[in-house]
Amino acid sequence: MVSREQKKAGLHEKLQLLRSITHSHAVNKTSIVIDASRYIQELKQKVVRLNQEIACMQNTTKSVTPLPTVTVESIGDGFLINVFSVKNMPGLLVSVLEAFEELGLNVLQARASCADSFYLETVGGENLVFDAHVVKQAVIQAIKSCSSQSDESD
Repeated sequence: MVSREQKKAGLHEKLQLLRSITHSHAVNKTSIVIDASRYIQELKQKVVRLNQEIACMQNTTKSVTPLPTVTVESIGDGFLINVFSVKNMPGLLVSVLEAFEELGLNVLQARASCADSFYLETVGGENLVFDAHVVKQAVIQAIKSCSSQSDESD
């Protein structure tokens, strides 16, 4: 049989876990639960936004060469940058990395696949003075310029 103290300790442990997952700084139970609820709402909004981007991409895949999907999220002192394209373009990885360099964005970690499709996941940052929108626009511009160069060479 579980004692009252063990139940209380288990509940406290679970609340602390919930607090850490939701990045809450709350101390009492009610505030932790409220912060968790807000965090869930933020996640739901992200899901809606990502579903809209997917739907938008599905609509644009009817064109001959759709532009890649670019998402940029602020994390800590840096950014998580994802670039995905159904079709790989020659020089796309170099163009995106050059855009990072022009911004002064240090790439801390990167994962890329340039086979038939193109996928790049990058973590970059440290002491930045611009926001995620600036990074996204720079990456999109690099993609457009790479796309126009590859169209000219065809």
